[in-house]
Amino acid sequence: MYSRNHVSVQSEVFDLNQETQALTQGRSDLGALVTFTGYVRDFNERPDVQALTLEHYPGMTEQALKAILQEAEQRWALKGTRIIHRIGRMEPSDPIVLVATSSAHRQDAFDACNFIMDYLKTRAPFWKKEHTLTGDYWVSARTSDSQAAERWLPRAEAY
Repeated sequence: MYSRNHVSVQSEVFDLNQETQALTQGRSDLGALVTFTGYVRDFNERPDVQALTLEHYPGMTEQALKAILQEAEQRWALKGTRIIHRIGRMEPSDPIVLVATSSAHRQDAFDACNFIMDYLKTRAPFWKKEHTLTGDYWVSARTSDSQAAERWLPRAEAY
C-alpha cells in the first residue's frame, strides 16, 4: 500500500481505479477527490503524431515532483496526493500522467490539482519527442504553460 502522498516516474501504465482506491480506501475524512489524467494525442505541433517518447533525468525528476507536491501541501489542506508520470515510448490514447488530490473540501482539491499540473509542465525535467509520419522532433516549452503557472506566483514574483 502507498503512503498518503506518492510520487512515481515509471514506464508502466498506471491503473486509475487502483490509484484512487489507494488514496481513499478506509478514509471517512475526505470530502473531495480530484483527478487529472493526461493522454497522448495524435496531434500537437504537427497533425500526424504516431508516438511520443518522454525522457527524464532520473533522481532529479522525482525530486522536482516531490517539491511540487510539498508546495501544494503548504498551500492547501490536502489529505493525500498522487503524482504518476510515465516515461518511454507511448502511442496516441496512452495515459501519460496522473495527478490525484484529496481534501476535506472540493476547492482545495481542485486548486491543488491545477497547481500541480501547471508546475509539473514548467518545473519538472521531462523532454518530449514526437514521432510523426514526416519525422521526429523535440517539443519546445510552451508560452501558454508558463502563463498558466504564473497565476500561482505571488504578484511580485510573476514573470
